[in-house]
Amino acid sequence: MARMTSSARPLLNRRLAEFGTTIFAEMSALAAATGAINLGQGFPDTDGPEAIREAAVRALRDGRGNQYPPGPGVPELRTAVAAHQLRRYGLSYDPDTEVLVTAGATEAIAAALLALVEPGDEVVALEPYYDSYAACIAMAGGRRVPVTLRPHEGAFRLDLDELRAAVTDRTRLLLLNTPHNPTGAVLTREELTAVAELAVERDLLVVTDEVYEHLVFDDAEHVPLATLPGMRDRTVTVGSAGKTFSFTGWKVGWITATPGLVTAVRSAKQFLTYVASGPFQYAVAEALALPESYFAAFREDMRARREVLAAGLAEAGFGVFKPAGTYFVTTDIRPLGESDGFAFCRSLPERAGVVAIPNAVFYDHRAEGAPYVRFAFCKQIPVLEEAASRLKALAG
Repeated sequence: MARMTSSARPLLNRRLAEFGTTIFAEMSALAAATGAINLGQGFPDTDGPEAIREAAVRALRDGRGNQYPPGPGVPELRTAVAAHQLRRYGLSYDPDTEVLVTAGATEAIAAALLALVEPGDEVVALEPYYDSYAACIAMAGGRRVPVTLRPHEGAFRLDLDELRAAVTDRTRLLLLNTPHNPTGAVLTREELTAVAELAVERDLLVVTDEVYEHLVFDDAEHVPLATLPGMRDRTVTVGSAGKTFSFTGWKVGWITATPGLVTAVRSAKQFLTYVASGPFQYAVAEALALPESYFAAFREDMRARREVLAAGLAEAGFGVFKPAGTYFVTTDIRPLGESDGFAFCRSLPERAGVVAIPNAVFYDHRAEGAPYVRFAFCKQIPVLEEAASRLKALAG
């Protein structure tokens, strides 16, 4: 009979000790338990284009991808990614050596950080940040250094002086996200030019999460950092099919970078999933070749949904930061007489039948994010209208 041993040492690796169950799992479980409308987790409530879904079915039936696909990704998808980058941004990548397919953007970021960061290296990340960033930096043994985006004239802005001050001799890498989740900010060409100049001056690598590249609204412009002077050779650009084509469950992402950077990231990635999403890779290759009319219509549809939810939130009494990109709206709950986003979100399903996410979970400096709450508008308009109607109860 095996003997139980006692030890004071915790079971969980100390690097992950600060990370419990993700807030998304907690809030989605709360939505299921209460029957509330889930505007917390960022996934659409309808599938993407039927033609692309049928492309996946066709791949399955034809036996393409049912066994292990090539480690770097199927050639069709790598070629489609390279063509997309060239067509949209004028960035030329060799599909054989400068494109790597991953199990979604989350794995791409994890593999990049595991590959490029040594224990003790500092990684500067914009705060608030998607929660996996902090965990991936920790798993790599790095030290995260947050630079806080703060509200200014109705939007969240990057303080370039604060960014410069955050870079030290120990800084290895900048981790950027634009369009930015959760704030909806889109870094301007001027801001990104300053980031590029800093990276070149301090010889930094940059990982840019650009999964919302096709979701920019109004006068905002998505500028890939790799297009700026001196950045192509030091930037790992992360893309994904999930957000653009509304097939988040397929988990198809990719990176584009120089051969040396791709080789480094692939060295880590091969010991994570090795490969994934075989048949879906063929379907995403077809999706990336859709005409511009698809991307324009998708963007306009999401803009209309943004208007519905933003108006409903304002009517309910929230302070609303209308996003320039992504499909999230960040709100300020202080006009409602509230200040604790965690307590507010945990009580919201009972009070109003809606689930949201407290932004404080995306901050190292929790007090900075305490009064902010994020809602997702990637839902059908009748669902958003019903959510807005329910939230009116908060206005008294």
